[in-house]
Amino acid sequence: MDAMQIANSIPMWVACGIPVCLIIFQSLLFMSKARQASKDIGLSDDTVKKAIRASAITSIGPSLVILSGMLSLLVTVGGPVGWMRLSLIGSVMFEGIAAGIGTQQVGVTLGADPMTPTALAMAVWTMVLCSIGWVIFATFSASRMEKIQHKITGGSTKRMGIISGAAIVACFSSFVASHLIKANADVGFYFSKNAVAAILGALFMFIMMKISAKHKKLSEWNLTIAMVAAMILTAILPIGA
Repeated sequence: MDAMQIANSIPMWVACGIPVCLIIFQSLLFMSKARQASKDIGLSDDTVKKAIRASAITSIGPSLVILSGMLSLLVTVGGPVGWMRLSLIGSVMFEGIAAGIGTQQVGVTLGADPMTPTALAMAVWTMVLCSIGWVIFATFSASRMEKIQHKITGGSTKRMGIISGAAIVACFSSFVASHLIKANADVGFYFSKNAVAAILGALFMFIMMKISAKHKKLSEWNLTIAMVAAMILTAILPIGA
């Protein structure tokens, strides 16, 4: 049987659908627990609804990026696996790299060479096995995080906010920095489309923050508008890879 026929077969849809259903159940359970906790700490229903709406709107921009990654996985490893992997993990960069590493071990270049059943199996196993560490770490460390947090912050909520904010800024700065300047043996250092997208995204976000300071309702859309505007403009501009 052809590799892509296997990748898009009914048994594959069923196998991949089971963990996705588990994630949906888990999400609904978390939402139910969160709503109960909001009542316990005295949050009003209106505040909870605003938080849910803001979270849903803010997730649109990042979801578009994940959708673009899923389209590439549809072509390379099939719909069921792409749907499952990005439902569970959501890291477009990781999935593409892991699948590529897996197929290379059997002499198949992902996206360039025809997919074989063996290469498909290697891609799926690599994506799954390389992400198990995250699950194991979270399983055994989650119950201890509160103690670690207390030791680091000394019980200060203000200090926790500073540390969390600094960690987020550091993580995203690290991701963006790797895209700002590229190196090539022929032309040396140059700005790529990734760099332009990052700079435009920052510019649009700055503009949106200024606008939303006067129009509060727009603040929920800041991230989505900045990301989409930067992606569209970068695609239009006549810039090389």
